[in-house]
Amino acid sequence: MALVGVAALALAATDPVLMKINNKEVRLSEFEYLYKKNLEQQVNKESIDEYVNRFVDYKLKVAEAERLGIDTLPRIKNEIDGYKRDMLAPFLTDTELQEQLIQEAYQRMTKDVNVSHIMLPRGRTKAEEKKQIAMMDSIRNCILNGEDFSELVMKYSIDRSKENNKGEYGFISSGVFPYDFEKVVYETPLGELSKPFLTDYGVHMIRVNGYRPNDGQVEVAHILRLFPRSSGVTDEEKQAVKAKIDSIYNCILNGEDFGELAKSYSQDIKTAREGGKLPPFGRNYMVKAFEEVAYSLPDGKISEPVETPYGYHIIKKIAHKPLGTLEDCRETIEKKINSDQRSMLPIQSKCNQIMKEQNYKKADGIKEYLLKAMKDHGGFDSTFVTDVLAKSNHTLFTYGKGIKAPMSLLAKTINPKTKVASDEIAAAVLEASVDHVAQQEIVKYYSDNIVELNPDYRNLLNEYRDGTLLFEVMSKEVWSKAKNDNEALLKRFDANRSKYQWDEPHFKGVMICAKNDSIMREAMAMYQTIKAEPEDTITTALNKKFGRNIKMVRMVSKRGDNDMVDYIAFNGKHVESSYQGYPVFRTLFGKMLTQPEELNDVKGLVASDYQDVLEEEWIAGLHKRYKVSIDKKVLNQLKKKYK
Repeated sequence: MALVGVAALALAATDPVLMKINNKEVRLSEFEYLYKKNLEQQVNKESIDEYVNRFVDYKLKVAEAERLGIDTLPRIKNEIDGYKRDMLAPFLTDTELQEQLIQEAYQRMTKDVNVSHIMLPRGRTKAEEKKQIAMMDSIRNCILNGEDFSELVMKYSIDRSKENNKGEYGFISSGVFPYDFEKVVYETPLGELSKPFLTDYGVHMIRVNGYRPNDGQVEVAHILRLFPRSSGVTDEEKQAVKAKIDSIYNCILNGEDFGELAKSYSQDIKTAREGGKLPPFGRNYMVKAFEEVAYSLPDGKISEPVETPYGYHIIKKIAHKPLGTLEDCRETIEKKINSDQRSMLPIQSKCNQIMKEQNYKKADGIKEYLLKAMKDHGGFDSTFVTDVLAKSNHTLFTYGKGIKAPMSLLAKTINPKTKVASDEIAAAVLEASVDHVAQQEIVKYYSDNIVELNPDYRNLLNEYRDGTLLFEVMSKEVWSKAKNDNEALLKRFDANRSKYQWDEPHFKGVMICAKNDSIMREAMAMYQTIKAEPEDTITTALNKKFGRNIKMVRMVSKRGDNDMVDYIAFNGKHVESSYQGYPVFRTLFGKMLTQPEELNDVKGLVASDYQDVLEEEWIAGLHKRYKVSIDKKVLNQLKKKYK
């Protein structure tokens, strides 16, 4: 209870109560959040006093929704709970760091880097890993002392590509290699050697040789004739494939369509059916010979046959696409970040922020406590974990407003059957896991209590929750009543006919739309035989006969409201029906009106006016039902801020 009291006092100091509606507190941050959002959407800025009145009406409607139990409906609760879950993720992510990573990725995309590379095995143990890093450091010193990079690559590197490139990778682009490799490439100064660094694949060192601007992407189509799949392609086999590709190329020179030839003869099955079109690609995504021709060809031009390790290609350049803006590339960058180790950086950063905000402090003497407990028990074993550690209330760390986390949390981090060489090692392993345990516990606490701990989250959630309740209660108390009370609407129309006059003629009628011309001809032939019948009888008969093959629509429209009506009644240009799947249309019944003749001609306007009346009466009743109190002192402080 004391902790709750301290938290309440802290909240009251930083976020005071502005008003109470039906004894429910509305804090200043919520009001200010909605007021600022309202200002951003307005041309003529609304004063705080003006907005207060609308805000109170809004909260009164929410109070009524709660009185009616709308907030307890399973459908509404599920919707709000789903929003809570979806909304939590951004609040557990460092969005500033996330944006920095996006900006960084885009800046790297603007240039390619020419690198040389050497790689050693990583090693299976920490000791072997350390040995390999020392070995790479020695190689680095040799290069710095003048020894040839390529010779050292051929002597020591385990990179399989060295047989072809002797460690000279040439230009590489951002997004092609793993992020931990790319990071070193783009951070190593021009002409310098990186220090040895680790990836999952080994121990690496790179040298940066030069830069060039990003060439963007190219879009091409190709026709491919494959070499036979064997351990080695003979000259005779190559010549046979070359003869075939040459005959296809001659067909192109004689004017035959590239796309049709690709469909018929290309052995790239995936692209052949699309006329040989490949998805757009950038540098380093295709084999070198293919890439160079694709980039060097002018748009619209077709290459002579090009040999690659796969076979012979004829390449047609469709377009060259320069690197887009950051916003053009943002979605692609975000997908890439979310698929590699960078995805965890903003989450870990936010976890660190939360732990700092929640005053995380590891207890002193943890290792000493564990060693003593093991000694008292008789050493580390499975029963120590289950019977001693799992039941210990000794403080492991503190957070929040003096919350003490027990030592028993460590029991969840270790398998009771784990074999260790000594109590000293067991205590060290357990102590090393404290920060990780604390992070899990504190982030869970933050997530469970985020409504109280984070005003931004609280305000967003309140806005969504209240908006959901408002929609439901307005639908129940105003919109449905106005729409369905035909007697009241007719009475209002008759009493206010002068208000619902038109300034220009309207066409009133029934359109019939059909799926095609033949159905329309059949429908109109049937109409001719029954057109003397009452209107409802005709529409019922047509619907029964043709079902979903036709659609009938009643409409009242002036010039410019509807393209179909403009064509039929106001000499507009011919158009297809605006109803998807029913392109053909005719008029079944229709006439021109200078003024509305019945309620249905202007029902939307009458219903809208009636809604306003119902809402006004409803709000007046809510003011009588619920008590509203406003803290003028807090309100005046806010007014000064927005003067």
